[in-house]
Amino acid sequence: MDKHVLLVEDEMNIIEAIRFLLSREGWRVDTHSDGATAVEIIRKLRPTLVVLDYMLPGKNGLDILLELRNDPDFVNLPVLMLTARGQLRDREQAEKAGVSRFMTKPFSNTEVVTAVRDLVQLAR
Repeated sequence: MDKHVLLVEDEMNIIEAIRFLLSREGWRVDTHSDGATAVEIIRKLRPTLVVLDYMLPGKNGLDILLELRNDPDFVNLPVLMLTARGQLRDREQAEKAGVSRFMTKPFSNTEVVTAVRDLVQLAR
């Protein structure tokens, strides 16, 4: 299986940190920062896993996730959602929408790498 992650995030420091961490683990990491066109990019690139920010310009991560889960081609795509909003309500909405894992910012490097590894293993 291809080790390809699409990181949909608009904070440059988080983009650089996650790109560095995952690249070091042998992942090819593409990035995208606009929620309005994220689903189109996911359909085009067909990554192994998506790391998706909750709050994005153009369209929020929850709406992107719902759109993916309503597409038969992406029902089982592993999606790790990151958010600065750690409220229980946000987590519950993401779980209802079909998120694979939910992680609040700030997160540890180990947490991100482990989550990506675990989600891809589960998807196999």
